[in-house]
Amino acid sequence: MTIRQPNPAPNATPSPAPAEPPRSWPTQLYHRLDDGRVQCDVCPRACALREGQRGLCFVRGREQDAIVLYTYGRSSGFCIDPIEKKPLNHFLPGTPVLSFGTAGCNLTCRFCQNWDTSKSRAMDSLADAAAPEQIAQAAERHGCRSVAYTYNDPVIFLEYATDTAVACHEHGLRNVAVTAGYISPGAREAFFAPMDAANVDLKGFTERFYRKLCSASLAPVLETLEYLRHETSVWLELTTLLIPGENDSDAELNRLSAWVVEHLGPDVPLHFSAFHPDYKMRDLPPTPPATLARARRIALQNGVRYAYTGNVHDGEGGSTWCHACGHLLIERDWYQLGRWGLTADGRCEQCGTPCAGVFEAQPGNFGARRAPIRLAH
Repeated sequence: MTIRQPNPAPNATPSPAPAEPPRSWPTQLYHRLDDGRVQCDVCPRACALREGQRGLCFVRGREQDAIVLYTYGRSSGFCIDPIEKKPLNHFLPGTPVLSFGTAGCNLTCRFCQNWDTSKSRAMDSLADAAAPEQIAQAAERHGCRSVAYTYNDPVIFLEYATDTAVACHEHGLRNVAVTAGYISPGAREAFFAPMDAANVDLKGFTERFYRKLCSASLAPVLETLEYLRHETSVWLELTTLLIPGENDSDAELNRLSAWVVEHLGPDVPLHFSAFHPDYKMRDLPPTPPATLARARRIALQNGVRYAYTGNVHDGEGGSTWCHACGHLLIERDWYQLGRWGLTADGRCEQCGTPCAGVFEAQPGNFGARRAPIRLAH
C-alpha cells in the first residue's frame, strides 16, 4: 500500500465498538437548555427540541432528556459500486465499495440528486436492515475493499456509521464518508475518527448560495475541510455540483479553487460534476460539458493538481495526469479504468513524481458494475 499525501497528520484512533447498538447520542453531542428543551449539538442547526419533537433531519428526535437516532440499523438499501462513483479517484482505484445510506438529511438542497431518500420522512423507505457487524461481513464476503456511508448524509446517522466503521476496521476494510461536511466540531471529531477517506460536497463558494439553496452556511463546511486536511489522516477529495447561473461563474470558480490551494494544498483532488434538473430545481437546464471543462481549466490554472469533470463522458477530464510532466497516470472511461501509468510505489512511471493518494501496487479491476444486494433476512 502506498499513501502519498504531503504533511501527513497523525492517525486518528477509532473508539471501541459498544457491546450493543446505542439509540441515544453521546452526552457531549446534546445538552439541556434552561427553558427545558434539549439541543442537538451534531450539526450547526442546533435543533432545540421538546419531548416528542424531531430535528430538521427528521431521523433524530427527543425522548425524555436524550436525543435518539430512529434509523439505527436500518437502510434504504445496499449496493456494491466502483470506488470512482463516490467519487474518489485517488483512493484504491478500481476497487469495489459496499455503499449504503438511511433516510433524511440536515440540509434542504433544492437541487438534491438523491431526494427520494435524503428528503424521505417515511420510515418504510428503509427496506433493509443490518447491524454493523453484518455489514462488515457482507462487504468482506463480496470482495469489497471498503464501505461507503452515502446516498444521504451520514452525519445524521453518526452512531450507525461509526459503529459500522469500527466493525469494518476489525475485518480489514476501509471506510469512506460521502458528506456535505455540515457538522459541529465535537461531532466532527467522533464521526471522522474511524473514517479513512472522505468526499465532501463543497456545494458552492458563497454564503448566498448556501442560504438560498441549502438553508445552511458555508463557513462550517470550510472549517470541516480544514479540520480533515490538517488534523486527521483521512484522505480527502472535494466535489462541486455546478448549477447554471448559481455557482458556475468564473469569479466564484477562481475563488473556490484558489481557496482550496491556499488552505488545503494543491494535492486535494477537486471534482466538478454536472447538474441535471431534479427535485425543486427542474426549471434550469443541465450543466453544459463546456462549463465543466472551463471549471477544470480554472482550477488547474490556480494550482489544483488534480481536477476532474463528472457526470459527463470526458476522457481527458476524467483521467489522472502527472502534474509535473503531463504523463497519463490513470486513464478512466466513466468508471472503467484503462491505462495505468503509476509505479508500484505510486509514482509517475515517466518522471518519478509522486501522485497524491492511497494506491496499491496494481489497480483493481471491478470496472463500472453496480450490484444491489440485500442483507435483511
